[in-house]
Amino acid sequence: MATIVVEVMLKAEILDPQGQAVAAALPRLGFTFAKAVRQGKRFEIEVAGIPTPEMLADIEKAAETLLSNPVIETYVVKVEA
Repeated sequence: MATIVVEVMLKAEILDPQGQAVAAALPRLGFTFAKAVRQGKRFEIEVAGIPTPEMLADIEKAAETLLSNPVIETYVVKVEA
């Protein structure tokens, strides 16, 4: 069994109000390490066996059509060991 991870983030030019809210809250809680915060989504998809190129292509298509909005988001597909 393998795990495929799809990470979805807003494009850099899209405002991220949730990330901005977290960035504003951190210093109020005493955390001063963050210059900026962006919020995203992570999907973990378990598959049987070793992922094939065809399986990864299908996951890429699902990431583009279902898991993300390509107009305002980008995504990365990774295989985790």
